[in-house]
Amino acid sequence: MTTEPLATAARSLREASDAADDDEVAERLASQADQFERHADGDSSPDHGRLARHEHILSSISDDEGDTEAAEHVGEALAAIRSYRETVEGV
Repeated sequence: MTTEPLATAARSLREASDAADDDEVAERLASQADQFERHADGDSSPDHGRLARHEHILSSISDDEGDTEAAEHVGEALAAIRSYRETVEGV
């Protein structure tokens, strides 16, 4: 079963990767997109800790990218992740 906010995050990260000017940033974003695709389609959902690590990585990338199309897509992914995280039990 696909978890829609995580699938949305994956799509936004894929778009961010495609829009990134720097090859290293594009690879990091593609890796994050791959992970969120697995989270969205997986049998178990990521916990708060894993989501926090993703948020930290993506916030750092977004800050480094500044005001770009890639950063805009990362922001969309972060919004979807935060929306999903509100539904996760614990912490």
